[in-house]
Amino acid sequence: MRPMRAPALLIALQRARNGAYGSPPYRRHATIRRPVFAAHSTAAFALEHPSLFVALILGIVEGLTEFLPISSTGHLIVAGSLLNYTGEQAKVFEIVIQAGAILAVCWEFRARLLAVLGNLGSAPAQRFVGNLIVAFMPAAVLGLLLSKMIKARLFAPVPVAMAFIVGAFVILWAERRQRTNPGAIRIDDVDQIRWPDALKIGFAQALALIPGTSRSGATIIGGMLFGLSRRAATEFSFFLAIPTLLAACGYEALKNRHLLATADLSAFGVGFVSAFISAFLCVRWLLRYVSRHDFVPFAWYRIAFGAIILFTAYAGLVRWD
Repeated sequence: MRPMRAPALLIALQRARNGAYGSPPYRRHATIRRPVFAAHSTAAFALEHPSLFVALILGIVEGLTEFLPISSTGHLIVAGSLLNYTGEQAKVFEIVIQAGAILAVCWEFRARLLAVLGNLGSAPAQRFVGNLIVAFMPAAVLGLLLSKMIKARLFAPVPVAMAFIVGAFVILWAERRQRTNPGAIRIDDVDQIRWPDALKIGFAQALALIPGTSRSGATIIGGMLFGLSRRAATEFSFFLAIPTLLAACGYEALKNRHLLATADLSAFGVGFVSAFISAFLCVRWLLRYVSRHDFVPFAWYRIAFGAIILFTAYAGLVRWD
C-alpha cells in the first residue's frame, strides 16, 4: 500500500525547513529514520535560526491565534515542529513575536488605557487596575512554580492535541449553559467586575499554563461560566493579556537573553511586525464577531485540529516530536 501524500501546505512547510526559501544555519540530528512524513524528522536538518519565511509564518500564526480560544502556544508548537524550528532559541523567538501581539491590543484599546492612566485617582480606574492585578496573580505564582515541569512534559504536539479536544468540550458546555440559562449573565460590562470575579477568572487563566488550553479561551469561557456576558468576558480577556503576556515575555527574555543574537534581528523583526498586524486585525474582527455569534465554531475547530494531530501521530503518517 502506497503511503498517503502530504497536503500541499505540509509540503511547502517541509520545503521551508529544508532550505527551499533560504539558507540559514542548520544542525544535524544524530540518528536517521525514514517515516512517511516527519514533522521533526531526525533525517532532516533542524533550524538553528529562523529564515525570514519561517519568521513570517510563525508571526502570522501567533497573531491570528493569540486572542482566539484556540491556543497560540499549541499552534506555535505544531507549526514549529512542521518547520523544524524548535528548542530554546525558538522559545525566545516566540517571546518576541508575542510582544508584537501584545502591542496590537495596547494599540486597539489605547484610548481606554490612556483614560485609566490619566485618572488613577478615581475609584473606577483603581477598581479596573486592581481587578487586573488580582486576575494576574494566580497564573504568575503557578507559572513560576510549575513552568519547568510543564515545559519538560507537555510542550509537544500530541499533549497539545489532547488539550485542544478537552478544551473544545468545555467551550461547548459553557455555550450551552449560557444559551439555556440566560439569567446566569449578571455582568454585561468590564466596569461591573468586582475582585472576586477577577480572582475566579485569574484561576481560570492559570489553566492555560497547560499548552493547548488557550489563555484567551480559558479567561473568556471562565468568565462566561462565572456570570460575564460573552462580550464582557472577551474584553476583560484582552485587558488581562497585557500584564500577563508582558510579565511572561519579560521573564523569559531576561532568563534566555544569552540566546539572543544580532544575526537574528531581521527575522525577529519580521516575526514581530507580522504578529502585530495579524493580531490587530484579529482583535478587531473578534470584537465584532462576539456581538452576534458564539464560540461553538471554535470548539469544532479545536476538535478537528486535535483529531488530525492524534490521527497522523498514531497512524504513523507524521512523527511528531
